[in-house]
Amino acid sequence: MKKLFTCIICPNGCEIAVEVENNNINKVEGALCKKGREYVNQELTNPQRNIATSVKVINGDLEIVSVRLNKNIPKDRIFEVMEEIKKIEVKAPIKIGDVLKTNIVNLNVDVIATKNIDLKV
Repeated sequence: MKKLFTCIICPNGCEIAVEVENNNINKVEGALCKKGREYVNQELTNPQRNIATSVKVINGDLEIVSVRLNKNIPKDRIFEVMEEIKKIEVKAPIKIGDVLKTNIVNLNVDVIATKNIDLKV
């Protein structure tokens, strides 16, 4: 069976065609670097994603802070993780890299701030 992927690992965004039989990759075409084959293998066996979103800030000079996960998570757990992130409220001040939630949904993944937020003046 032939499957098509757009690689998201590097800026090339390769369109990769893969021949798959019994979950084994027989042929890969279109990958400009070796990361393309690794990406396709991961997508077929254990798709992973990261999340970038925002959470509410209390008493900050901005009302929200941008956040992301410090590691990828299984693709099928995104909605579960997002439900937990929606519940997070943090107090200012916040610094880039601050861990705002540890071990979200027991995945050993943390939610970290990607922006500095000062106290409201």
